[in-house]
Amino acid sequence: MIGESLHVSPPVFAPMRPRALVVDQDRMDLHAYADVLRNLGFEVNPFGNCREALRWLDEASVDFVFVSQGVGAPDWREVVERTVARDRHTPVVVTTRKLDVGCYLEAMYLGATDYVEKPLPPAQIERLVTTFLRPHAAKRTQSA
Repeated sequence: MIGESLHVSPPVFAPMRPRALVVDQDRMDLHAYADVLRNLGFEVNPFGNCREALRWLDEASVDFVFVSQGVGAPDWREVVERTVARDRHTPVVVTTRKLDVGCYLEAMYLGATDYVEKPLPPAQIERLVTTFLRPHAAKRTQSA
């Protein structure tokens, strides 16, 4: 036994990292959100258009969503609707370059959690995630 190296195997049932979906055609915003979310411990799935994001969403579960209103005419709406239809407790934040009351009301009607103006500084991204994810995580454990 002398000279043998001991190593610890990773646990068989390691806790899964939460998944975030980020949809924004502005590459700078896409990378900024993804970086902050990764630093918060998320597995991030960034997409530059809604069609790709919707295909991914058909295959995977998600714990948090940022979707830009400017990504594609009606497509951002479908991202919100599909996410909420799968799990109404999943936080969905719609981002926009220009706040508009009508668009805000539409986003809320579709089930979005918040509607915010871009660009979002890292501290605001973190605040949104920590504000909305905790209630979501609690609801998930209660329903399990």
